[in-house]
Amino acid sequence: MSSAVTATNPLGTEKIRKLTIQYAVPSVVSLVVNSLYNMVDQIFIGQGVGYLGNAATNVIMPMTLIVMAVAMMFGSGASAFMSLQLGKKNPEGAARGVGNMVTLSMGSSIPFLVLFEIFLKPLCELFGATGDVLPYALDYGRIITIGFPAFVICVGFGNVIRADGRPKESMIGMLIGCITNIILDPIFIFICGWEVQGAAWATIIGQLLNAIYYVFCMFHFETIKIKKKDFILKKDVSGKILSLGTASFFTQIAGTVVIAIQNNLLVKYGATSKYGSDIALAALGITMKTSQLITSIAMGIATGVQPIFGYNYGSGQYDRVKKTFKVTMVSCTAIMLVALFMFQVFPEAIINIFGQESELYMEFAVKCFRIYLLACFMIPCGMVIGIFFQAIGKSVPSMALSLSRQIVFLIPAMFLLGSIFGIDGILWSGPVSDALSGIVSIVAVVAYWKKIFRKSEMKINE
Repeated sequence: MSSAVTATNPLGTEKIRKLTIQYAVPSVVSLVVNSLYNMVDQIFIGQGVGYLGNAATNVIMPMTLIVMAVAMMFGSGASAFMSLQLGKKNPEGAARGVGNMVTLSMGSSIPFLVLFEIFLKPLCELFGATGDVLPYALDYGRIITIGFPAFVICVGFGNVIRADGRPKESMIGMLIGCITNIILDPIFIFICGWEVQGAAWATIIGQLLNAIYYVFCMFHFETIKIKKKDFILKKDVSGKILSLGTASFFTQIAGTVVIAIQNNLLVKYGATSKYGSDIALAALGITMKTSQLITSIAMGIATGVQPIFGYNYGSGQYDRVKKTFKVTMVSCTAIMLVALFMFQVFPEAIINIFGQESELYMEFAVKCFRIYLLACFMIPCGMVIGIFFQAIGKSVPSMALSLSRQIVFLIPAMFLLGSIFGIDGILWSGPVSDALSGIVSIVAVVAYWKKIFRKSEMKINE
């Protein structure tokens, strides 16, 4: 690839560490803020309603993840497609990808809203709602589903805005939504007395403002110019977007399946333990959301550098691809090691943020943090490697690795260890699956690295 091609875009010329910071920081902020939507709700619900309200948000989470899965498939697929096309100096192709993404995203959001509103009660029961939790889940879910179209815009559009070289704009949109949510949560929950419904309204109002900002940003691309014809679905373009986004889709869907199974197993084995079903459901839900908040920092770095991977791979600058990979992996692993220390040493302080509950609740919640998150430092292996494969257009290994933790390892571990050790077995399934999926990811990338990059380097030397 000639220097003339790469000179037009700093992704091909700027120092990797500087680029990583430039793209990763806004992405980290965006994903952390996205995680805070649920976290803020949980904190204020815990303080104002109690652990039954928190359990309700855990029941609704699978529905949110389903919608996120579709939005991520379109958004991350279009982002990867856009970066690869720009790397090949084909802005017209990149524009078609973005236009098709918009059409796919908007066309999918309304059906989800209608279906979830109609089947909300049976879905809540499917996802583990007990008799005590169900009323709270219905109150929260009926409102949250109204905001799904805005939620799709927030998730999907943010990806292509980052790929356009505007990670700060992506970050600003998320901040608008989160700050709105933080302001409105205590007003709606405590002052208005709307309890879980207030938290839901605060969330969707924040998402709506975020979505409006992103729509504005979509009319001001820097690297491409979208025309009306780009919004017409093209089989080859849409197919490639779906292919590149498949890994993200199945990762989120797998998360939905895991939470549904996990919630039901917690209810089953919790009922036979001294803790009871509701405590088990609420405590592990808080543990997972806290972990998600920290993990989103690592995910933000990995997602943020996706355009760097894609552009430099598309332009044939393989040394820059490899350096970006190493910087990303080291950074993400270091963050999760710090998180591990916090989860092991300060679990009580973290739990108290979500409200003061019984000694029995605290006992189980501490156990959740110390056992379930014991191998969280291995999570970046699968995360970074999966996004790396996705960014360079290798959707099959990306999807396989994305599914390994949750489908291949976590679900079987929950059933096996749960049947042997009861509620404690459910907790131990977390570190077992994290460790195994991390090892598999490392083995896969080593094999792929040798196979692909050596061939690429041989072509360059020729």
